Amino acid sequence: MNFILEGGPLFMVPLLILLIVIVILFVKGLKDNLEKTHKLINALALFSFVFGVLGFVIGLLGALEIISADSGKISSEMMAGGLKVSLLSPTFGMVIFLLGKLFSMILIGIKK
Repeated sequence: MNFILEGGPLFMVPLLILLIVIVILFVKGLKDNLEKTHKLINALALFSFVFGVLGFVIGLLGALEIISADSGKISSEMMAGGLKVSLLSPTFGMVIFLLGKLFSMILIGIKK
């Protein structure tokens, strides 16, 4: 769970909540398996991916603002560390997207 705090709670905590909601919807879908559940899982999965990318873009814009104000005194180690941190939210969003799609495919596969 350290990556959630490292990636920035502003974007990582909502992504974690979206993951929990998708898992709950999947479990609910195993019981009643409605088309509405499939669509909701797909929509939340796509939203998670886009929300993660938004976190990356906002973080990158903030980093570029600091770099431009610092007159080029940023070391390559600091730059690499910042890029690593900024890529955590889109990566988590992609994992949630893939899990949501997988859950949706499973529900479609077992549909009665």
